[in-house]
Amino acid sequence: MKMISIKNLIMVFALASTIMTLQAQTRSDTMAIQAILDQEVTSWNKGDAHTYSQHFATDGSFTNIVGMFFIGHKHFLERHEQIFKGVFNKTLLNQKLVSLRFLGPNMAIVETLTWISGFSKGGPPPGTKLDAKGRLYTRLMQVMIKESNGWKIVTYHNVDVKPGIPVPEVE
Repeated sequence: MKMISIKNLIMVFALASTIMTLQAQTRSDTMAIQAILDQEVTSWNKGDAHTYSQHFATDGSFTNIVGMFFIGHKHFLERHEQIFKGVFNKTLLNQKLVSLRFLGPNMAIVETLTWISGFSKGGPPPGTKLDAKGRLYTRLMQVMIKESNGWKIVTYHNVDVKPGIPVPEVE
C-alpha cells in the first residue's frame, strides 16, 4: 500500500512540474519576448539607446562583442549611447530568433543570430570582421526574467561570429 502511495506522489510531483513548465511557455510570454526583440531592432536602427535599454534590468550584466563586461542598466545605456554615436552610428541591425527556452514560469533563455550592416568607412570594432556582403554577425544570448512590470534582461552576452564559422544565409 505504501509503495502505491509513494508512486502516486511521485506522479503528482511530475505532473505538477510539467504543468509549471507548460505555464511558462504561454503564448503571451512568447509574444512579449518577441516584442522585446522587435523593439531592440527598431530602436537600434534609429540609434535610440534609451529605448534599446528599456528592458534591461537595473542590476543586469552585459558582455559586448569585444569582451568588455558591465553591470547595471546605467552602464548598458551609456555604452549604447556611446556606440550609437561612434562605430555603430547609422548601422542597421537584423535579428533572428534561434532558440527560446523557458526554464520556469518566470525565466527564459533567448538566443538570436544578429547581423549588422551599414558601417562607415571606419568599419566594425577592432578584432571583428565583416562578411563578403559587409555584415557583422553575432550570437546574442539574453537571459530574461518576468517581473511584475514585464520581462527584463538580466544577462546580455554578445559574441561576434569569427571568420570561417558557418552561419545560415539570411535575407
